[in-house]
Amino acid sequence: MPVSKMKYAICNETFEGWEWERICSLSASLGYEGLEVAPFTLATHIGQVTPDARLALRRTADRHGLKIIGLHWLLAKTEGFWVTSPNPSVRVASAAYLGELAQACSDLGGDLMVFGSPLQRKIPSGHSREEADDFFLDTLNRLKPHLEKTGVKLLLEPLAPSETDYLQTAREAELLLDLLNHPLFGLHLDVKAMAADEAPPDELIMRHAARMGHFHANDANRKAPGMGETNFVPILKALTETNYSGYVSIEVFDYSPDPETIAREGLAYLRACEKSA
Repeated sequence: MPVSKMKYAICNETFEGWEWERICSLSASLGYEGLEVAPFTLATHIGQVTPDARLALRRTADRHGLKIIGLHWLLAKTEGFWVTSPNPSVRVASAAYLGELAQACSDLGGDLMVFGSPLQRKIPSGHSREEADDFFLDTLNRLKPHLEKTGVKLLLEPLAPSETDYLQTAREAELLLDLLNHPLFGLHLDVKAMAADEAPPDELIMRHAARMGHFHANDANRKAPGMGETNFVPILKALTETNYSGYVSIEVFDYSPDPETIAREGLAYLRACEKSA
């Protein structure tokens, strides 16, 4: 197996319905170094996953030589949470739940959480984007003690206008990070989302490398890398040139043809692009 400069991971929801042992076994056999976890695949509320269950998941991954790198889809399939809510009690509850997720992330061995969750960050009806900023920052400021306790970093993920009306570009994320002014908040970039941003993905990587803590690899068509028209050679070249040291994690939204094919062909394509970068 060729030596790779990049560390590759895959998101566990790709393997819907698979047992954790099977996910770990296949991922390791293909050459992945990490797994990224969507909390809704474990339980409807992270509190339902006991400390012993978290330790068991971590030990299984460790046994296969895999690191659980962190969490994403943080608020997906939950109820009652909304980080830009005009209701202070909802923001308090949302911050508290994100804090529970940070503890779970740490228990699993991870150190980052990707904040996407487009439905839970929409601009409230009748309120301005500036007011949404205030609500969002209030929620995240309440989260700071939880991040400091666990050492877990929260990474803001810009998403396309087709997915959300709030935090749509890397530039907008940078402005919010300036206001948060805390080392445990950073930027996450996703190729699918960058396809709708103001510059090509490789240029965005170069511009925002200093704050980028994680990276999702997917095609603009929502499939795995190599299963569409997106050229990953300049993307991986930009990651290399900016000395990116985190994981490149495959995240898909179209689960065809099947999990094993996605995992195998997506990683093979990225490795081939890395050799050409």
